[in-house]
Amino acid sequence: MGKAVLNVAGMKCGGCEKSVQDIAQSLAGVLSAKASSKEATLEVDYDEEKVSLDSIKHLLTSKGYGVA
Repeated sequence: MGKAVLNVAGMKCGGCEKSVQDIAQSLAGVLSAKASSKEATLEVDYDEEKVSLDSIKHLLTSKGYGVA
């Protein structure tokens, strides 16, 4: 089980938070995702055997969010 906090640029409101959470949770193996536009973060719990952290980052960047 992996857990990470990613810095995500481009979130401005609650709708952005929901969008980022939905994008992350669309990947098989992502167990939970909680975004904060105020903190510009995404906390994600994931199954390392099913999805990599790089895959999560790549999907978010492909949707227009900056991820560090």
